[in-house]
Parts: sequence; C-alpha cells; structure tokens
Amino acid sequence: MRVPDISVVVPVCDEEDNVAPLIAEIAEAFPDTTETEIIYIDDGSRDDTAAVLKKCKHLHPNLRVLTHGTRSGQSRAIRSGVLEARGRLVCVLDGDGQNDPADLPRLIQIFDEAAAAGEPIGMVMGEREKRQDTGFRRFISRVANACNRGMLNHSARDVGCGLKVVSRDVFARIPYFDHMHRFMPALIGREGFTVRYERVNHRARPRGKSKYGTLERAVAGIVDLFGVYWLLKRSKRPEVTEG
Repeated sequence: MRVPDISVVVPVCDEEDNVAPLIAEIAEAFPDTTETEIIYIDDGSRDDTAAVLKKCKHLHPNLRVLTHGTRSGQSRAIRSGVLEARGRLVCVLDGDGQNDPADLPRLIQIFDEAAAAGEPIGMVMGEREKRQDTGFRRFISRVANACNRGMLNHSARDVGCGLKVVSRDVFARIPYFDHMHRFMPALIGREGFTVRYERVNHRARPRGKSKYGTLERAVAGIVDLFGVYWLLKRSKRPEVTEG
C-alpha cells in the first residue's frame, strides 16, 4: 500500500450519528485517496459508534479505526491516532461535525508554503470564525484564551479549536498529558517550532450533544495551565552543533 502524505485523525466518543456524514465530507475535501488516510479513534463509546464505523469502510479506501478499551479522553485519543499515522502531516478535527473538513487543504497549503520558505513550522491551527456556541461558552472561552496567552506567552486566540495541521514528527516531541491538545501552541513553541493561525469555519452541532461541561472543563484547564507554565519554565533549548 502506498504511504499516504496526509493523515486525518478524528477522535470520537458516542458520535454514532455524526460518523458517516463527516467521513463523507473528509473524502470530498481530499479526493486523491492514494495520498490520504482517515484514522478514527473510538474512545470507549457506549452507543453504536463502533458498529457504524465498521459499516463506513466503503466511504474511503484508507479508513482505519482504532478503539480504546476504556474511555481515556480527547488528548489520549488524538495521541493514539497521531502515533499510528503514516502521513507527513496530520490533520486533526473534532468528531462532532462542528469543524469543517473543507478548511483543511488551505491549512496544509499554509504549512507547506511556510516550510518551503525555510520557516521551522510545526503547526497551522484554526481560529473559529462566528462560533456557533452559546454566549456563556464563548465568554468562558475568551477568558480561558486570555489566561492561556498571558501565562504561556503565545499569540493563539482560540486554543480550543479542534482543527489543526501538525507535523507528525513535531507532535512526537511534545509531552503527553490529559487535555494537552489545548496547550499545543505553547508546547510546540517550547520545542523551537513556529505556529501559524488561520480563520476557519465553525458550524452548529448537527446531531447529538456535547460530552463536556463548560465549568468542569474550565476548572481542569486552570490546573493544567499552571502545569504547562512549569513545563515551559523548566525547559532548555541549547544550540546543538556537530563536529
């Protein structure tokens, strides 16, 4: 089998109604199936997500399905998918249908143009335009983003956006912990790579309901924020020469 250039990684948990429509959209965004693989990670779903995924093989010839025996969270699911990915670049998007796969080719183009210009690019990350969430959730997100930027010294305005294009090799360098996907701009910068940001589409959830509580996530984020701050302060990146 030809090694794909692009791996699209989608973590899901209890998303039985969103699986097939999203796979079809990803396939439409990447018509050259020889250059693309789609990796779904079923993070311990209790509904019929696993059964639906088995029936979706016809939607893409390089659809791969990984399953967590126990529910382990979004960051662990993303990590499981990226570590199994074969592509040079990994596209990550949420499995609830709110991210638009049609944005991904544009993010890939931005990544490749930066790399061709000699920039040590590690990731291109989406910033959701006209967010289709409740006013309370948008408010909490603004506060969390401001705290994240202020403490961790980066310029991301939407660290919660699930739409990302990241180098597989760069991802392998960053430390894993629960909720680490919300700190990727800082963690990638810690390794000496740059991050670009691009406005992307955001859609109302078409089916199902969110698995996250807004306040619960905010409290966990505060604890994680101080942990990542500690990681950055304890990091050294000396110049390395050979000879």
